[in-house]
Amino acid sequence: MRLDDQRASQNVEDRRGDGPGIGRGTVGIGTLVIALVAGYFLGVDPAVILGLVSSGAPAPSAARVPQPPPAGDEMATFVAKVLGSTEATWHEVFVAGDRRYQEPKLVLFSGATPTACGTGKSAMGPFYCPADQKVYIDLAFYRDLRERFKAPGEFAQAYVIAHEVGHHVQNLLGISDKVHAAQQRSGNRAAANALSVRLELQADCFAGVWAHRADSRSRILEPGDVEQALNAAAAIGDDRLQRQTQGQIVPESFTHGTSEQRVRWFKRGMASGDMRQCDTFSAATL
Repeated sequence: MRLDDQRASQNVEDRRGDGPGIGRGTVGIGTLVIALVAGYFLGVDPAVILGLVSSGAPAPSAARVPQPPPAGDEMATFVAKVLGSTEATWHEVFVAGDRRYQEPKLVLFSGATPTACGTGKSAMGPFYCPADQKVYIDLAFYRDLRERFKAPGEFAQAYVIAHEVGHHVQNLLGISDKVHAAQQRSGNRAAANALSVRLELQADCFAGVWAHRADSRSRILEPGDVEQALNAAAAIGDDRLQRQTQGQIVPESFTHGTSEQRVRWFKRGMASGDMRQCDTFSAATL
């Protein structure tokens, strides 16, 4: 990726030197989203995560002043520049739709950290908490992306951030709330999972929209970059993860979509650069 000319976002908070916090409370939409994202990377049944994480964690102590990453931290700078690129893209899209884009914060942490959605843990992978509008990531995940999921490369790493920012866009547009309400009404795990798949595939499509617009604006892509993102999307499909972890595929338990679906929707967003092409909820076929 060519990021030398990209503006680094100022919305990055560094908690890597902080200790973990544990919260207690009732399960809410934030916990549900975290559970779904855990399934994204680990192939874990979200119901299991919901039993382990609570949504009522206190916000980080008021005494803690958010700290930016230290100068010279190359990985943190990379993350900040990718986040800055997503900000430019979504400001552009929202203005065109007569809306105002509220930039999310991105929190770097190690091990565990308190969030408004409960205790965030590295094992969950990167996740978005709608209750505080923050993306959380332990940078050690990128080692897992490279080694465990066999998806190396900077653009694969950028795709992960863009996907989580896609969830922020869904939150701002009210899509996440509508999906959560529909899941609650369904009273059926398979139906709730099917809605989760559509939510996640839309976030993949939104990541593709970012990639299209960022490259059109700043020529950030180099040969092989797109293949890196497609490889990452394929590597974390529900079917592939279930085959690796369980030895069998259970489609009704999918929460994020198959490898083929994830690739297809990312490519759709990237080909068009138009979020109107990302309506997974009206699509007859995913």
